[in-house]
Amino acid sequence: MPLLEVTGMGVDFGGLRALSDFEITIEEGELVGLIGPNGAGKTTAFNLLTGVYEPTEGEIKLQGISIGGKKPYYINNLGIARTFQNIRLFKGLSVIENVKTAFHASMSYGLISGIFRLPKFWREEKAIHDEALELLDVFGMADMADANAGNLPYGKQRQLEIARALATHPKLLLLDEPAAGMNPSETQLLMDTIQLIRERFKIAILLIEHDMKLVMGICQRMVVLDYGMVIATGRPEEIKNNPRVIEAYLGE
Repeated sequence: MPLLEVTGMGVDFGGLRALSDFEITIEEGELVGLIGPNGAGKTTAFNLLTGVYEPTEGEIKLQGISIGGKKPYYINNLGIARTFQNIRLFKGLSVIENVKTAFHASMSYGLISGIFRLPKFWREEKAIHDEALELLDVFGMADMADANAGNLPYGKQRQLEIARALATHPKLLLLDEPAAGMNPSETQLLMDTIQLIRERFKIAILLIEHDMKLVMGICQRMVVLDYGMVIATGRPEEIKNNPRVIEAYLGE
């Protein structure tokens, strides 16, 4: 059984067809790139997979469980986490507090334990604090734990958003243009980090990115969208030489 299986997915917005007959299969531990020109429907696909939008048609299954049209928190609890094109951090909180907000579904202590600070409360709080520090260490950010998230450099804010997504213990991580706004050295570091995440946490990753060097360099397989429809799928070397893909990006 695939980790994610999407068949015939489509969505209309007031008569406008934003995505049509979208299909993708992702296996456990696989790293897949979703590419296409601006306006091709990539982020719309992410929004459908994570419950932000409800599909007009088609089916989405995560490990055989239908998730199409379910609430985002339900889908996240089942094992899909994501980042966004525009960074969405709690900028008034510290770096480690941002990561710790993602552990809400893991906490088991009740209201009484929380109010009276019973031993179970302190045990669980220490456990999530330690795990949050471990996640930050993956990104070389453990020494920034107490810094204000809104004061971080742009590249570090991107990395913090990924760390927070990982704190939900996903089976599938969706990254929406994680290299946007980064300089070449930051992009190279991101490529290495994505590979590390996949190997260390044994999760699948679906990546939207316009930086072709990044996606060609790390993705095992790629899916190409244009005008809301899949026009090609295959290994990076196949996609790079596909006439339909070249036409979609560069014109005839």
